[in-house]
Amino acid sequence: MDGNDFSVDEEALRQFMPTSFGKKTFTVNVEAQIEQCRRKIPDEQKPTASKKEESDNDSDDDSDDDSDEEEEEDEFPVSHELVVKTHERAVTTISLDHSGTRIATGSTDCTLKLHDLSAMTPTTIRAFKTVDPSATKSSANSETHPIHQVIFNPHSAGQMLVITALPQAKIFSRDGEQIAEFVKGDMYLRDMHNTKGHISEITSGAWHPTNRDVFVTAGTDSTVRIWDVNIRREQKEVIVHKSRAAGSAGRTRITAVGWGSPAQGGNNILVAAALDGSLVMWSGEGPHHRPAAEIRDAHTKDTWTGGLDISSDGRLVVTRGGDDMIKLWDTRKFKAPISTISHPSTSSQYPTTNIRFSPTGTNIITGSLDGSLHILNPATLRPDLITPVTPNSPVITVNWHPKLNQILTGSANGQTTILFNPSLSQAGALTVLSKAPKKRHIDDDPALTTSTDPLGLSGDSITPGGLPASQASTWSSRHPTIGLTASGKSRDPRRPHMPAQTPFAKSKPNEEFLRESIPLSAMRDEDPREALLKYAGKEKEGKLFTGAWEKTQPKPVFQEDYSDEEPEAKKAKR
Repeated sequence: MDGNDFSVDEEALRQFMPTSFGKKTFTVNVEAQIEQCRRKIPDEQKPTASKKEESDNDSDDDSDDDSDEEEEEDEFPVSHELVVKTHERAVTTISLDHSGTRIATGSTDCTLKLHDLSAMTPTTIRAFKTVDPSATKSSANSETHPIHQVIFNPHSAGQMLVITALPQAKIFSRDGEQIAEFVKGDMYLRDMHNTKGHISEITSGAWHPTNRDVFVTAGTDSTVRIWDVNIRREQKEVIVHKSRAAGSAGRTRITAVGWGSPAQGGNNILVAAALDGSLVMWSGEGPHHRPAAEIRDAHTKDTWTGGLDISSDGRLVVTRGGDDMIKLWDTRKFKAPISTISHPSTSSQYPTTNIRFSPTGTNIITGSLDGSLHILNPATLRPDLITPVTPNSPVITVNWHPKLNQILTGSANGQTTILFNPSLSQAGALTVLSKAPKKRHIDDDPALTTSTDPLGLSGDSITPGGLPASQASTWSSRHPTIGLTASGKSRDPRRPHMPAQTPFAKSKPNEEFLRESIPLSAMRDEDPREALLKYAGKEKEGKLFTGAWEKTQPKPVFQEDYSDEEPEAKKAKR
């Protein structure tokens, strides 16, 4: 063996054997992980023949145009994407807290998903909690309803307004715990001014621009109601919209509401859209007995105008209607639209389709029917950029976070997409991609493990949530985190089974527990007369129930029976 062969064997041995022992620190290539999230969008707009001839003649001009297009794309945070797939059905609403670390998404699968971006890793992109806002604390079998809107309080990160297809709005904490549930009005009262809450489904809501304790809701009962977070039994003020196009009844459905205020201060405004096609504006601080301005034919009658937003300076209002139109309005001249553009609507299938101003107010974003994100210019409403997000699946809801400078979209296929640019954005998705991928053990996957509970193997066993074993697969598919803790670790199968919660006590005692802990508890099902007669013939034995009188009264003294005598004899003896 020569020296070269020996060196080759030694190098192979070094690669096989560890060079050190103990805990090792792994480094992650952050740039490589971010580069993997770069969007690969094919160029579908092919140049025509005339453009090709011009490109042959003026190649220098084309190079300048390409550089200009790259600069335009870099203006918006859409170069990279991070996909979050936690819902089974269409994502109808997306909201982020002020810091940008907590994401709440609602869906037509009737669940609210909470995501923590600061705790995610590239391999653990999932929701840490699933909540059913329609369920009540008193009843575990309540009906479920789709979620229309989820809005974090811009002044308090610990609260978020949740609106479902119910007449009651709810306040949840950022950890998914219900804080407050507001009252439902009396549906038998005709005058809406005398009801304490909505009598039918709530469609939209918004927080007060400066007051952290006040929010507004709009419903299908033709009312806009202002609430105080600390008062649950009655709204603070009710605004009844009397529709002139609805006939003698004067009622219509309020489809969207927005509450805006100038960034430099000043009077805030309250704007609402109705199903009769009208657009109504009130002064935010009142009085609300009559609107400050009203446009009757803002959109086509009987079309659902679900998209409404107010710019950060409080001067512009943008609406997206079910009549396939996007219109821009000036609050100072609230009579006719400034700009109008045709845009296919998805409100017939997804009424919560929204439209939003950018944080600076220089752009408007909305989704489209073909699954693209449209970034519009407010001056002309023409698109500055159209980028596909979920092809062949409509983009329903959009959100642009001011601190992260990242755009979030929710699509009909249940996908939430975070669009960002490493040079323009900060935190958010970049925080997730800056961490090393977490190695998951095979036992952490509940689909590949079997519970050690013997009752779980029977056909009549009850799974968590009260579903039979035949429906367990469907339930587990809707809740992929079952069997895992909030941190992603598998639950210990040796943990004792907790008894079912009941409204009467913390736990429901079973029959065996009562028999062992309470003396003579087995006699509760017996006839008391028969139970006493069992001991009537055992005079020599110790008496169980009358043993205390054996010494003081050995001979029982009973009242004499006068049942056989006549009433006159009884009176004579007295």
